Amino acid sequence: MPQKSNNKLPKGVSVDRDFRNGKPRYYFRSTGRPKVRLREIPGTTAFEEEVACARLGVAYLPKDRTHVAPTLEEARQAKAGSLLWLVREYKRRAKNLLAPDQLARRARLLEEICESMHGSVKRGDLPFAAMEKRHVIEIRDEIKSTPGAQNNLIKTLSAMFGWAMEVGIAEKNPALRIKKLYSGDGFHTWTVEEVRQFETRHPSGTKANLFMHLALFTGLRLQELAILGRQHVQNGQLVIRPGKTRKSSGAIIDIPVLTILQDHLDQLPATQMTFMCTEGGKPFSTNGLGNKMRDWCDQAGLAHCSTHGLRKAGATIAAENGATDDELMAIYGWTTKKQTTLYTKQADRKKLAAAAIHKLIPAQK
Repeated sequence: MPQKSNNKLPKGVSVDRDFRNGKPRYYFRSTGRPKVRLREIPGTTAFEEEVACARLGVAYLPKDRTHVAPTLEEARQAKAGSLLWLVREYKRRAKNLLAPDQLARRARLLEEICESMHGSVKRGDLPFAAMEKRHVIEIRDEIKSTPGAQNNLIKTLSAMFGWAMEVGIAEKNPALRIKKLYSGDGFHTWTVEEVRQFETRHPSGTKANLFMHLALFTGLRLQELAILGRQHVQNGQLVIRPGKTRKSSGAIIDIPVLTILQDHLDQLPATQMTFMCTEGGKPFSTNGLGNKMRDWCDQAGLAHCSTHGLRKAGATIAAENGATDDELMAIYGWTTKKQTTLYTKQADRKKLAAAAIHKLIPAQK
């Protein structure tokens, strides 16, 4: 019989709900390793065997199957100097420089590139030293169809070749100086009216209201909001190292807790360490919290809003209130002004327009 309670799941196993159909999805999570999707039924011997394999980091072989599809490493040998060889070196040697989920996403995309065809040859079998800018653009336009995905492909290739140059494997980065394609403004930025609409549907004292204020007044990403707790707040300061920067810039978020946010935190039980917990009292997983926020937004009639949009809203409000590039970098953990200038320039333009709009009125003779 399937298990009915998350409390009975084996250690390391968590459940997320698919917000589209409400069906549970089970995962095994271990620090420093990509999460593993579990497909057997909880409570069965097969499920226990699948969890055991995930814990050991080996492929699970269902009894009704005679083989498991080999991984790219198992299926193909990489010739030294080939693009596939470079990808494997990057995965092996750069794993301590990136967050596990970030490396996993890059690896999947790079492997997709290696499996794509250039004429009658797989690109992974071609020498990476011969790759030029025109080849990168060709891969971009062939493999991905949307501007956002195409830009991400360029970014991923550039990151790998940048690493290869740093460690002395490559002499050039063919993905540099390729103009980004316009992909829109990304996630919708919440307006003040939309925040009020959310608060009306989810009043003070609800988990939804708390989460919205945590996202808006800390500027943290979803993965940090899922683990944020009392251990991160000391003497009125919120201190946390984002997972995205842990193995790159090492930037630490160190900001005062605003009174308006502290008032919401004071409503939580004193024994609750993690701020965002499920009805069962357990901390949300990142995916689980993201799905829950999706439900909360939909309930408030804000289907176009998201958690990341609150981060953008906070940066926009701060910039319009006079925050400088350096101040935004300190609040949001950015290490360059590439992101901050998007907000400060927009705020400056708005102020300049407000100050100069009267100049459109013809002078009286």
